[in-house]
Formats: sequence, C-alpha cells, structure tokens
Amino acid sequence: MAHIDDPQTQRANLSFIKASMQEPLLSRDREQDLARRWRYQQDERALHQLVRAYTRLVVSTATKFRNYGLPMGDLVQEGNVGLMQAAARFEPERDVRFSTYASWWIRSAMQDYVLRNWSIVRTGTTAAQKSLFFNLRRLRAKISEAPNGRMTHEGREFVSRELSVDVSEVETMEMRLSASDQSLNATISDGSEDNWQDFLADTRPDPEEVVSGSHDARTRSLWLSEAIGELSDREQVIIQERRMVEEGATLEQLGQKLGVSKERVRQLEHRALNKLKSAILRRIESPRDLLMEA
Repeated sequence: MAHIDDPQTQRANLSFIKASMQEPLLSRDREQDLARRWRYQQDERALHQLVRAYTRLVVSTATKFRNYGLPMGDLVQEGNVGLMQAAARFEPERDVRFSTYASWWIRSAMQDYVLRNWSIVRTGTTAAQKSLFFNLRRLRAKISEAPNGRMTHEGREFVSRELSVDVSEVETMEMRLSASDQSLNATISDGSEDNWQDFLADTRPDPEEVVSGSHDARTRSLWLSEAIGELSDREQVIIQERRMVEEGATLEQLGQKLGVSKERVRQLEHRALNKLKSAILRRIESPRDLLMEA
C-alpha cells in the first residue's frame, strides 16, 4: 500500500532533516546533565535540547523503513513520538547512553506504525509475526532466495531456526508479504462488470433452513421441559441451578440450600442427568435428532 508525500510536505521533511543533522552532538556528561534536569526539575529547556540533539537518530532510523512504501514524514513523526517516550522514561542513573536507550524506542514506534499502516489487514499481532515481518526479506537475501518467488522448504527451515518460529508461521508470513491488498469491489478484469465480491460464497442459512432450525429448536426445548418435569423437586433444583444458568451454583452452595452434603448433591445430580437422558431418548426416533445445526 504505497503512500506519497505531496511536494509541500516533502519540502518540510527535507527542511527538518537538514536542521536535525546540524544539531551538535552531546557529550556523555552534557547528556546526563540535561537528562537529570528534565527528570528531577522538569526543566523543559533541558528536554528540548536533549530531544533536538537526537532527532538525527529519528531521521537515520526512518530511512531504514523507506522500503515499506510509507511517507517519510509520517515515519519521522512516529519516531519523534518514540524519542519523547524515551526522554520521559530515561533514568540517568543507569549506566547507558541516552542515545542507545532512545534508539530502541524510536525503532519500536516506527515498527508499530509500519505494522498498522503497511496493509489494511492487521499484520504482526504477535512477537513472532513482528520478527518475521521485519526480518524475512533480509534472511531470504542471506540465503540467496529469490525475493518475489516461493521459498524452498530448506529456506523456510533456515528462517524458522534463525527466528525461533514454526515453519508454518514462516510460510504464512511469506504468503502475506507476497500478496497486495485488493478491494472486493474491484472488477475481476478490465472491461468486466463482475466484482470479486460477487463470487464469495454466502454461508448463511437459506429461509428453509432458518424455519426448520427454529422448529427443531422448539421441539428440543419441549422435550427437555417434559423430561425435567419427571424429576423430583430436589433434582429439578439441582439441574436448574447447576446446568441451566451461565454461572452455576457450586456443590457446596446447593448442599447448604438443600440441607445435604456436597457428595450427596453430586450423587443427585448424576442420577438426575441419567433420568433426563432416558426421558429424552424415549421421545426421539434417532439420537441425531438432538444435534443442533452448525
């Protein structure tokens, strides 16, 4: 799904990139000083200096995601969000440079943006899928697999081992990346009036099946009602409160209500279920009559 920046946006992006590259680099001590002033004194001037100094990281990372067909400006904006998150969470006491810490947040923000916008179909919802999405092309090139053709079984096994994922997941992502989004409203060919959606099978039941299913459901409900009527009062209470509500009562709760032990409730329930089964089987011609239509 390709996106193209308009000329005005492109000029703004170039201006931002040029300004970012002109920002002076920070020494470790200066970086730590700015980070402490922001974290402990909420000094916004220190925050701005810290962030401006590392917008070059945002630009550098954005260039690595250009091949996904998304606007450079949008990638930079997402990277700036990641940079601000890094500044908000950075702990100066840890023995790590802010640039190293920020790089992870910038890259993560851009990856999430790519996964959300690369396709109208959600891609990369698990850690394994994300790893496959961003590394499959690189690994294919490493083993000299054709970028647009089908991978060999040996190639899929190599990727599977490298990324610690199932071979089936590699195959699924390969198919996903090789296919482009296509509207169901699009015509199947030039000059045709037929849309792709015209050839989708309608899996909904037809009117006859709806009427038949409704009639069968009423019949089964009647059988069950009549069978329950053959139970004793205690058995009816147990079946109603254990089996016919979403969150049934526990054996202990029913034991207290009926004045018997949990074990006795279990025995009564077992006996009641056997009675129900026998009563219903007497009313039907075949056990298949009990099956619900899918």
